[in-house]
This record gives sequence, structure tokens and C-alpha cells, in this order.
Amino acid sequence: MRVDKKRFIYLISPNKIKKGFYSNLKIVLSFNLVCYFQLRLKKYSLTERKKIGIKIKKICKKYKVKLIVNDDPDLAKKIGADGCHLGQNDMNIQRARKILGKKIIGITCHNSKKLIRHAVRDGANYIAIGAFFKSKTKKVNYIAKSSLISWAKRFTKLPVVIIGGITNKNFRKLLLHKPDFLAISGGIWGGKSTKAIKEFL
Repeated sequence: MRVDKKRFIYLISPNKIKKGFYSNLKIVLSFNLVCYFQLRLKKYSLTERKKIGIKIKKICKKYKVKLIVNDDPDLAKKIGADGCHLGQNDMNIQRARKILGKKIIGITCHNSKKLIRHAVRDGANYIAIGAFFKSKTKKVNYIAKSSLISWAKRFTKLPVVIIGGITNKNFRKLLLHKPDFLAISGGIWGGKSTKAIKEFL
């Protein structure tokens, strides 16, 4: 059982929104462990993502979870999300800031101190580093060492989100390095979501 009761999970949507997802999401959020929910749907049309995003926004609001849209500041603005997350190949943060104003913008920094420095300099609201383990959710091109978490925490006061293959089997060793949030997708949605979220209590 964790001593720290802070909401420490940055939950990422599954790749496909299947029947029963919204009910499962409500159950997962009810455990009060999730602070952010990222909508990441690569293979859906803009219309579909907007429709899904509006439904998820209502659920997130009920459970006081911040909604983040992956890759698309325009969609984030349209559905009234709390912010967006940008990868290194997405829109630059300066342009995204013009669209979203003071809303949350997070930046993927992989395993690079240089990218962390750039994200901080450019005004990101949080940084995401990883992957720390192999992932079934997406192809892993960068592997980060746990020492990078400690370095990032010393370098910046921005929240540090760690990502990549994190499950209920391996998350405790990462918490020793005091990241602010663990980004999890397959570790929740890869099996029975209710059982999976309980393992993070």
C-alpha cells in the first residue's frame, strides 16, 4: 500500500475505444489515483475524436481529472480540454501557445537532457521522459535510465511525467526516483482495467 495518497497517474487512452470503455473509465477514475487523462487516438477521424473527446471531458470533469489532447492543440481548444501534449515532430510550443493561451502544454523529451532544457526554456508546463520499459502500446525508440528522473527533478521545478511500459509490476522502483506522474496506458487497459487500477493503490 502506498503511503503517498497523491494522484500520481497520468492515464492515456487505449488505442481503440471499445464497447464499455466509458463505463470502465468512470470506475478507473473513481479510485482517485488519476490526475490527467490524455486522449491519444491516432487512427480516428477529427470528427470521431471530437465526439469521443466531448464524452470523455464530461467524465473527467465529474472526477476532477484534467483532460489533455495528444498532438492537436486545435482539437483541445474546440472541446475545451485543459491542454495538449506535443511530441518532437508535432506543432512547436510557440504556435501551440498562441492557440491555447495559458492552458497546459506538455512536451515529450524522450531520454534527452537537451530536449528537457529546450522544453523548459520554451515554456512547457510539464515534461515527459522515457521509455523506461518496452511497451506493447507503441514502438519504443528511446530508452531512458532512471537516473534521468533524478536529474530532471534537480534541473527543473516543472512536473516530470515518466512513460513507457509502466505496469503494476514495475512502477514502485520508479517511484523511488520521485517522478511527479507515471504515464500509463497498456498497464491499465491491457487487461481488466478495474483489477489493474487497484494494483496501484
